[in-house]
Amino acid sequence: MPQSPLQQIRILKAEPWTIPVDSHPIGRPPLSYLALRKNSILQMSLPLDTPQGVADALGYLQHYLQELTERQHVSENNINTTLAALTVQLQQLTQLVANPSLPAVPNTPPLLVPSPPTSPSPAPTARRTRPKLSTPPDFSGERHNGRAFLNSCSLYIRLAPEQFHNEQEKILWALTFFKDGHAAKWSENIFRQEADTGVFPIPTWGDFKQQFRLHFFLVNVEADAINTLEGTSYHQEGRTVDDYLDNFQTLVSDTGYTDPWTLVVKF
Repeated sequence: MPQSPLQQIRILKAEPWTIPVDSHPIGRPPLSYLALRKNSILQMSLPLDTPQGVADALGYLQHYLQELTERQHVSENNINTTLAALTVQLQQLTQLVANPSLPAVPNTPPLLVPSPPTSPSPAPTARRTRPKLSTPPDFSGERHNGRAFLNSCSLYIRLAPEQFHNEQEKILWALTFFKDGHAAKWSENIFRQEADTGVFPIPTWGDFKQQFRLHFFLVNVEADAINTLEGTSYHQEGRTVDDYLDNFQTLVSDTGYTDPWTLVVKF
């Protein structure tokens, strides 16, 4: 193992002392004390009676220390230069982020920014699809179509309640189908009352249905159905079985008959 300069110092008064070449940090032969003083490298002053060996050793140590100091200064300068360049690039990147319209920074290495942890996205849920709704047909006021029209309006409102913000919108929507006949005249009368009083005459959807039944439902439906079933002229005649059965079920519903034996007899 090579010895350090301090371990190699030998104080010899009689013979000159030299430092081995291998111990020099850069591999050059060391200079003597006089040579160092002559080249103005060594700034140390020694008494005149200092032995030559001691002077050479001290001169070498001071020279070695000077080289280490110079290397440290060079390293510090390199570090400062690198830090200054990085500071400039950081400022340019900051300006680019604040104003994306600026040109990109040339020769700038990509900035590796770790992406934040993301929580797993929820599983997609099946989107509820609404069936296509059919609007009620136009209504002209025939009583035999009144029940079907009102049922169609009620069904649409139940399936799409979000389309109506209040009761009056439901009524006005239903009145848009009153295009002609007795129904158009009844609708016109409603708006005339509103113009005269300043108040819409039908406040709720329930009130509208009640008035609609009075004006556009068949009168004495139960009595007419009972007379039809109790009469002697009610037969299948030329109708198909399906048509006869559908008509019979409608009459039973209107009469309110529930006794099975009565239904068998009337059928």
